[in-house]
Amino acid sequence: MTLPASPGLASRTADAVVVGSAHEYITLTMADQLFGLPIGDVHEVFSVNRITRVPLTAKPIKGLLNLRGRVVTAICLRAVLGLPDASEHTERMAIGVEIDGEPFALLVDRIGDVVRLPPATFEANPIHLNAEWQNLSKGVHRLETSLLVILDPERIVGSESLAA
Repeated sequence: MTLPASPGLASRTADAVVVGSAHEYITLTMADQLFGLPIGDVHEVFSVNRITRVPLTAKPIKGLLNLRGRVVTAICLRAVLGLPDASEHTERMAIGVEIDGEPFALLVDRIGDVVRLPPATFEANPIHLNAEWQNLSKGVHRLETSLLVILDPERIVGSESLAA
């Protein structure tokens, strides 16, 4: 599924697409924690059928996949975030992002909804947030029942955990 931009309605900021006065994010769940990616950074959401393993790569790099004729590097977001491996029965979904012209698939447990949040709920990373997560996050939105950690795809792809 490709997520189209809304011409005329949305403008892009450093953090997210802004529609009116709200920021838009696609939500995802990893190990029961809610995360978000700015919708402007997301090219598509898709199911992963087959990944070709590549020897001698860093643990988070699960291999390569073919997405409509393009070779895409598949990165396990759980591993980058330092979360335990998921069961084999976890749904294999991916969020497609492009960094410096290179396509990447961020493998996630579960895709949620696209949410619009007011800028007033956005805050800098809390001091008690895991140090690894702070390095990968742009900040958080405090929701009524949970904390939405906003991830930065550029920081994920450039993280030290991906160095072989």
